[in-house]
Amino acid sequence: MKKKENLTALIFLTPALIGFSIFLIFPVIFSLLLSFFEWDLVSGWGGLNFVGIKHFIDMWSIPEFINSLRNNFIYSGVTVPMTMILGFIFAVILNSKVYLKGILRLIYFLPYVANIVAISAVWQALYHPTRGPINQFLYSLGMNNPPRWLADPNYALTAIMIMTIWLGTGYCMIIYMAALNGIPERLYEAAKIDGANRIQSLIKITIPMVSHATFFLLVTRLIWSFLVFGPINIMTQGGPAQSTTVLVFHIYRRAFRFRQLGYGSAVTWIMFLIILSITIFQWRKRESLVNYKQ
Repeated sequence: MKKKENLTALIFLTPALIGFSIFLIFPVIFSLLLSFFEWDLVSGWGGLNFVGIKHFIDMWSIPEFINSLRNNFIYSGVTVPMTMILGFIFAVILNSKVYLKGILRLIYFLPYVANIVAISAVWQALYHPTRGPINQFLYSLGMNNPPRWLADPNYALTAIMIMTIWLGTGYCMIIYMAALNGIPERLYEAAKIDGANRIQSLIKITIPMVSHATFFLLVTRLIWSFLVFGPINIMTQGGPAQSTTVLVFHIYRRAFRFRQLGYGSAVTWIMFLIILSITIFQWRKRESLVNYKQ
């Protein structure tokens, strides 16, 4: 009977296992093998040229790779904490007694579920150096030379980060609101009896009690910050002067524009190792980050 049940389960799982193998396992293995070769795709299988670990060594002397790695760390180091902090602040405010709470939640969360292409196009128009609403507003305030935003290498990455922070704050807010709803009200009542004010209750009760949500957001947002591609590709194409080139766009540019598929695969695996290392470090530090006594 048990063998029959196992066979039935295997039959139902077979289509999913086949799809999983074709679209995930095989590409991962192929990418790893390809990182040791030079291949431009158009030359066919006969064009494969084994180079060993050459790509993994050479990339560290390529300015574009170093620049994209630096930009990615700057992007992650700014957007991740800012989205989490703003998300927490809005969650605390909306979790209190405010008018139109449901509508405000929807307004803050709506950008996260909207189409990234449409959002990027709208923000690209907002950032227009002369006709954009942002600079028009700055002109009205008397600023003669406002930033050129996406057209200026000094401001382009900042402009992308501002948009990303606006985009991701709503998601962090929803996660924090779910965590806040799980905090027992008796803890705040006991703190109030002991003479604690709102700030003390926030520091001693709220922040420790939502630490599990903070840990979850820290891990997931860091991973997604290294995978940013859509806004870069639509709004700046990695420019101007490679000021917004990040790792994923660097991989895309080298692999699919210059047809350096072997090099692109090698950079992909370096990015994977960076993300894996950061995630393992965070997981090992979870005991100091998460309050388990909830």
